[in-house]
Amino acid sequence: MSSHILSYIGWTFLPNLVTGWVQSLYYGLTIRAGDPKPQPGTPRYIKHRQRIHVAVIVIYLIYTIYEGDYLVRQEGDFYQDLDLPVDVDERKIKARFRRLAAIYHPDKAVNPEEHANAEIYFVKLKSAQDTLTDATKRFAYERFGPDILTWQHVSSIRDYILVGLQSIAPLYGGSIVVMIVLSLFGYLQWGRYVLNPFFTTFTSHPPILPFQFLALAHKATFTFFIALGQLSPLFAPQDRTAINSSSSSAVDEQHLQRLEQLAQSSEIETQRLLALEMAPLVGDEAGQNDMKGRVREWLVQNTIRADPEVRDAMGRAMAKRRVGAPAGARPVAI
Repeated sequence: MSSHILSYIGWTFLPNLVTGWVQSLYYGLTIRAGDPKPQPGTPRYIKHRQRIHVAVIVIYLIYTIYEGDYLVRQEGDFYQDLDLPVDVDERKIKARFRRLAAIYHPDKAVNPEEHANAEIYFVKLKSAQDTLTDATKRFAYERFGPDILTWQHVSSIRDYILVGLQSIAPLYGGSIVVMIVLSLFGYLQWGRYVLNPFFTTFTSHPPILPFQFLALAHKATFTFFIALGQLSPLFAPQDRTAINSSSSSAVDEQHLQRLEQLAQSSEIETQRLLALEMAPLVGDEAGQNDMKGRVREWLVQNTIRADPEVRDAMGRAMAKRRVGAPAGARPVAI
């Protein structure tokens, strides 16, 4: 949950910050010293900022999805632990476990540290073998992940489905229900492992299980929703007369109303997302105050003080200070 809060904060502030930095760098590289740079508010400046902003959002979206996929692969699964394909049968699972157990058995360790590491790894291999050789547990593992190993009072597929739905319904909602229902009725047997035919044919990406696909889809959906919300205003049709100083008041009023509607919809959606992410802290006043303090400190350090315009203003103010003047002295009027 905390990772989603940080992701939302990053999506709220980072694109604007990076856009300002990239635009300043772009002007520094493409405009010769002494030549005037486009000023904020001019059509050329707005066009450049819009294009850079779109590029930054798209790149950040791709990075976020790649990061989610990387984290899923790093966590691995029981099939990767045993180095077996996802459609392996029970006989091959047992044979593979016996071969690995003979190599990594804790009794083969020569010192206490290696023995402890070997014992942890052996237990992991044993859990993988026990889970994948049990048809019911294998069914549940592929759909709900390793959390099923901690579930109690479950013995049938029905039990695992009920407990699984209760644990992940707040995050995945209807998508997991549709997937399980289709799997139970046999409609997903051909495409049981989503995207795997593409991965195994054209890339070196390991196959992914349904629970891994859902984790990646949740990450991608969350970030794509925010990215789309930031991209939509950039592609909204703009009337060029609004930039011209001679534009009529009617056009200005129309644009103001549009901006107000966008601001209201963004505020409503922001409140909804924040309420969803802050749900674990409901009733915890100390936790809420601590979170507000940390966000306020982050905003000051990374948004206000790091803004190029703020830094330029501070530099100009310092340049006006009299040389050798004591601290607190007023700057010289220019």
